[in-house]
Amino acid sequence: MSDLPPAPAPLAPRFMYLHGFASGPNSTKGLALSRHFEPLGVHIERLNLRVPSFEELKLSAITDTVRAALGGKQDRVVLLGSSLGGLTAARVAAEDARVCGLVLMAPAFHIVTQLRKRMGEALWEHWRTTGWIPTEDFVEKRTSKVHWGFVEDALALDERLGNWPDVRVPTLLIHGRADDTCDIANSRRWAEGRRNVKLVEVDDGHELTASLPFILEQTEAFLRPWGGSA
Repeated sequence: MSDLPPAPAPLAPRFMYLHGFASGPNSTKGLALSRHFEPLGVHIERLNLRVPSFEELKLSAITDTVRAALGGKQDRVVLLGSSLGGLTAARVAAEDARVCGLVLMAPAFHIVTQLRKRMGEALWEHWRTTGWIPTEDFVEKRTSKVHWGFVEDALALDERLGNWPDVRVPTLLIHGRADDTCDIANSRRWAEGRRNVKLVEVDDGHELTASLPFILEQTEAFLRPWGGSA
C-alpha cells in the first residue's frame, strides 16, 4: 500500500468576463451574464482591463492582468470575452493551461488591421504622427484619447505569438454577420478546421445587443459541463 497522500480533487473552474475596447466590467454584456448566472449559483468575475489606463491601453498589460487573475497552478478558469476581450481570452488560452474553456463574442482577431480599415488612412496617419486618437469612452461617458502605443504593442504581440491564437480548449464563438467593427470573416477563418470550436453566426452587429437573450441561452448550454447552469 502506498504511503503517498491521495491526489487533490480537481478544482471546479471559475468564470471570468473580459470586456471590450473602451468598455468596462459593468458593460451591458458583462452585467447581463452576471444577472443570468447568479440565480444558477454561478459567479461571473468581471475584470477591469483598462490597464495601465484607458489612455495608455496596452494589449500586453491586459493579457498580463488576466493571467494574474487566473490564480494558482491548480486553478481552472473559463474565460468569456467580448471584442478585444475575446481576442485577449483566445491569446491567454493559447498560452496558459489553466484556461479550460472559452466563450468568444465578436472577437477582435487582427485588431490592428481592423482598426486601420475602419478608421481610414487619413485618421490612421493622424494617430501615428500625433501619437493620440480621440476615442469615445463608454465607461466615463465622454470623449477621451488612446495613445499610438496601443498599436505598437499589439503588433509586437502578433510578431511574438502569431496572428491566430492556437486554442485547443472547447470554444463557443458567437459573431454577428452585420458586424462592421470586427469582420466575421476573421472568425470564420479562425474557426475553420478547429473541431474544438463551435461558430454560431447571428443576424446582428458588433454589439450583439439584439442577440443577447440567444447568447445567454447558448452560453448556459455550453457551460453546463463545467457547472455553468442549474
